[in-house]
Amino acid sequence: MTGPRFIADARVVDVAAGDVHAGQLVELDGDHIVAVRRGAPPPGATVLDAGGRYLLPGLISCHTHLSITFPMSATDPTEHPAATVLRAAARARDAIAAGITTVRCVHEQNRADFWLRDAQRRGWLTLPRIFGAGRALTTPHGHGAGSACVEAEGEEGFYEAACEELRAGADHVKIFINGGLAREGEDPSLSEMSDGELAGTVRAAREHDAYVVAHSGASAAIRQALQQGVRCFEHAYELDMSTAELLAASGAYVTPTLVVTRCEPWMRAHDFEEATIANAARTAEGHLESIRNAIAAGVQLLAGTDLPPGDDVDGLSATVVELLALEDAGLSRAAALRCATTTPAALMGRDDVLGQVRAGFLADLILVDDNPLEDLSALGKPQIVLQNGVVVVQAGVTK
Repeated sequence: MTGPRFIADARVVDVAAGDVHAGQLVELDGDHIVAVRRGAPPPGATVLDAGGRYLLPGLISCHTHLSITFPMSATDPTEHPAATVLRAAARARDAIAAGITTVRCVHEQNRADFWLRDAQRRGWLTLPRIFGAGRALTTPHGHGAGSACVEAEGEEGFYEAACEELRAGADHVKIFINGGLAREGEDPSLSEMSDGELAGTVRAAREHDAYVVAHSGASAAIRQALQQGVRCFEHAYELDMSTAELLAASGAYVTPTLVVTRCEPWMRAHDFEEATIANAARTAEGHLESIRNAIAAGVQLLAGTDLPPGDDVDGLSATVVELLALEDAGLSRAAALRCATTTPAALMGRDDVLGQVRAGFLADLILVDDNPLEDLSALGKPQIVLQNGVVVVQAGVTK
């Protein structure tokens, strides 16, 4: 497949600086951007006319479950891998249609993310770029138990389990250090892993030049995991200011997933149990306050949803709803946008090629009608999505 060599008359959104440059000509060479400048394309060139639309880097979702089953209690740990991959592929196509050109998966049944990553790289399917964890690791009675995760115990048990996922192709390792919101009576403040189990997981990740992502509920477990070398924390439902300051000082990352505690209609439409819905509603106010603490402390934040990132939530993708929630928590629109572009690219070690419209970067791009720096909901309906310099979505149709 080949794409346009030039994108003309674009209003390029500089997500790093938080401003817009009108009348830009973006020159492409294969899958990369080679120049961004004012001017017109040469005669006879292959051109995509942006028509004055806003051109941005494709969005990055950092807490993604493509294979998840709703309600979660319906998960079948013995499900055939083919069924898992087909379900995950449909979710991945929804994501790219919503302008999400990269996802970081943080537990997929049957390692569906690895299969889809290979299919995307081979050009078999139009899907987001995938950074995968394979299967998450949980203690036998932890939050991940019963969700087709890998169960482990003790320092060496977690070390070996992490090594197995990393040898299979994981880019990072996912663990559960607290309970969550899924089940009746579950307490997101209860710690679930020992120092040794955390240390074993981190040791395996470091040996494979990777890092550890932790499902996290409360501050005590976050401090414990941070001390053992965990770099990235998901949800952070109960985060006090002193712990937020420790996270900021250590250069750690937090993926708030605020949408999880703000989507009751979506939960009901997907047959969630009343206990799960009640847990989310009860946690919502404290969750928002926790992320306000993170913002005040200067923690590096990532956009992620926990639910499929391209799912419709109140007329917008879950990812855009998450960005609007981050704005509600106190981020500027530009800062919220960086949570889905430059900051995740830095975490994943790809900030030299992902997350900006700049020369030398991959041409993963979206065109939207209105300025997202004035209203983030402008990201809700991308007119055109390019991946690797090729138009893969046009007027809402995925090719």
